[in-house]
Amino acid sequence: MKEVSELHRILSKIFVWNKARLDCFSQVLIALFITRTVNLSELAVAMASRTEIASRYKRLQRFFRYFRIDYNVIAKFIFNLFFSGKKIYITIDRTNWFWGKAKINILTLAIAYEGVAIPIFWCLLNKAGNATAVEHRAMIVRFIKVFGKVNIVGVLADREFASATLFAFCNKNAIPFYIRIKEGAQVAIRNQKWLKAEKLFSHLNLREKSEFQMTVWIYGEKVYLAGSRSERGELMIVATNQHPQNAIAIYLRRWEIECLFSCLKGRGFCFEETHLTDRARIKKMMALLAIGFCWAHKTGEWRDGIKPIRFSKHRDSIRPQNSYMRYGLDYIREIIVNPFKKIWVFRKILALLEPNLTVQEVAL
Repeated sequence: MKEVSELHRILSKIFVWNKARLDCFSQVLIALFITRTVNLSELAVAMASRTEIASRYKRLQRFFRYFRIDYNVIAKFIFNLFFSGKKIYITIDRTNWFWGKAKINILTLAIAYEGVAIPIFWCLLNKAGNATAVEHRAMIVRFIKVFGKVNIVGVLADREFASATLFAFCNKNAIPFYIRIKEGAQVAIRNQKWLKAEKLFSHLNLREKSEFQMTVWIYGEKVYLAGSRSERGELMIVATNQHPQNAIAIYLRRWEIECLFSCLKGRGFCFEETHLTDRARIKKMMALLAIGFCWAHKTGEWRDGIKPIRFSKHRDSIRPQNSYMRYGLDYIREIIVNPFKKIWVFRKILALLEPNLTVQEVAL
């Protein structure tokens, strides 16, 4: 299959893997786009090979069992593909589901980008519940060790990540953060008595927002607070160590990591259909999905420049019919499975995986 050999050629410039592993990875990535599922049985059917399906399935099992991946190399590849030299918002969150009695729980650090977050680091938790504050901090420390902190303009996270450990770490290292806190969190103003954070924003009407102009103490750290009440009456309070004027708008970009998880699951590659339960193997599967997701997103951006995504009316708003990722995913699938598409078209979208090229520089 020409597509596999062309993909192998491009990936060999990026990853220093032996030929057999790189060939298998290329075959699996192409099969992933054909099937839109991570189920090994389905991937084995779609892999381009002269061997029997059973042999391909065993090869996949060996690949995810034995192949060692340097996740820092993959993180650098993805980062350079999208963010080299840019200011960034880091967002951290978990995605989890059950397969039988096994709990799959993935803590992910991603970077907000064009309405969806781009995955950089991830780890499998060996428990069903929330990650600890130490684990949250460790993810950010890992990012800083690889990429530094100079370009970080904000860390975004939901209520389960608000803690004394994370707030103190960000303050000590001069890292801006915008983290939602629980409405009942205890705060103190100067030497006054402690009160619930929601008391500071009880005056808000529906669809209103405001900032508390004084610093408050929470979890032993000084922060600013901003609040917003939704049209359904839900109160959202965001803590930040920066001026709170734009805190709500910045925090809302946290939702982009939810869009990422949606793309990896039902709207993209059906991650929840994996039968893998071993944490090390799922982590490798996530690496495959991360590269596939980034390729699809880059292709969607490129394709939008040639044939713009259509918009349609949805209730009171106008929305694009496809995300960049889904637009690119469908286009790559069409090129692979449609016999009327020429190989030179495939080479164009492969060029998007080269970090030194931008979407605009790829010839139309």
